[in-house]
Amino acid sequence: MQKTVKFLILLTFLFLIIVFYLSLGKDNSYNTENLIGKKIELIYFESFDNNDTLNTLDFKKNNLTLINFWASWCGPCRVEHPILMKLSSEKNLKLVGVNFKDNKQQAKTFLGDLGNPYDFLAKDSNGKQSINFGIYGIPESILINNELKIIKKFIGPLNKEDYKTILAYVK
Repeated sequence: MQKTVKFLILLTFLFLIIVFYLSLGKDNSYNTENLIGKKIELIYFESFDNNDTLNTLDFKKNNLTLINFWASWCGPCRVEHPILMKLSSEKNLKLVGVNFKDNKQQAKTFLGDLGNPYDFLAKDSNGKQSINFGIYGIPESILINNELKIIKKFIGPLNKEDYKTILAYVK
């Protein structure tokens, strides 16, 4: 009987060690890299200013579309804004700004102060649209080609290297 109890304790201990070992080796970080190369779904964006809508099929008209999720309360969004302003002059690139869970007047002030780089400005008042793109923080940007495939995803504020990467696709 004592041998059976010792064996069960040893077996339980080994089981726990194996479970912990396997769990420690698992990457639990949320990663959306698997979205690259995939086609996006049909999604409708509601205009920030009026009753217009834009859907992802409209992206087929453009060589490239950069969807940028931003908010006026987001400090890093302010940091990346000059890069978006530079990108807005590229003819083969359309910029879609998605204002994320923001106060409308503060968002207007943000764009009034820094400029509006977007060809279409949408709103995601409740954060549901961003889920379709795997957005889990802002700013985030997604580069999509005219076949509606995600080419690149930029997590965090766009920087000079990201700018060069986007230009390489545009040219």
